[in-house]
Amino acid sequence: MTTKVIICGIDTSRLPKYSSAEQAEMLKRAQNGDEQMKTNFIYGNLRLVLSVMHRFLNRYPNAEDLFQVGCVGLIKAIDNFDMTLNLKFSTYAVPMIIGEIRRFLRDNNSVRVTRSMRDLAYQALKARDKLEGKFNREPSIEEIAKELNQSFKAVSIALDAISEPMSLYDPIYNDDSDTISLMEQVSDNSCSESDFSTKVSIKEALKTLPQKEREILEMRYFMGKTQIEISQKVGISQAQVSRLEKNALQIVRRAL
Repeated sequence: MTTKVIICGIDTSRLPKYSSAEQAEMLKRAQNGDEQMKTNFIYGNLRLVLSVMHRFLNRYPNAEDLFQVGCVGLIKAIDNFDMTLNLKFSTYAVPMIIGEIRRFLRDNNSVRVTRSMRDLAYQALKARDKLEGKFNREPSIEEIAKELNQSFKAVSIALDAISEPMSLYDPIYNDDSDTISLMEQVSDNSCSESDFSTKVSIKEALKTLPQKEREILEMRYFMGKTQIEISQKVGISQAQVSRLEKNALQIVRRAL
């Protein structure tokens, strides 16, 4: 059964689905001025907007606003997509939709940024794109500041002012079987064995673990290392470290 969700008056369970060949033909006609075909193509790709929109609901709960802004990004993608490139439309459209929503969130941030600082930040973003093409790499803030004839401090503060705050629960990695959040990558340098009032019990519980799981927990919680650091140390992927850590914690909790 398809879940029925109505947003901005659109019943998402009734959105049409088109094959790749149909979409290619529709997009070609839409870019050649066929407005009805453009409308049909938009409706056929609204699921892209919905999938992107859900990533931002924890930062801006008004789903209808996000949906409408995402649709603007979708239309821009339709107008600017180069059909001569060997690229799927969705691959091009998703970053455009994300960018449009991020601009909306920046402009509607509850933390007010002065116009001059916002202008400097946008100049810095343009300079970054220009220098990235020139150097074939991402430029440093020092290089951007030099390009704009501004101080490093001014450019750094301006870019920080328009950056989006991240939630500790934001996913930063997903391998389809395990999601890793930002919180799982933050280490606490003040964490040590002496901080645990149940040190002896924990050490006894750790003895029940296989060697690799025990090493992971010791590095994670006694040495304050991140999962990335641990994966490099033990020679396995970050996702594997995450899974082993979760399994080990369950065993330790049962033992305690």
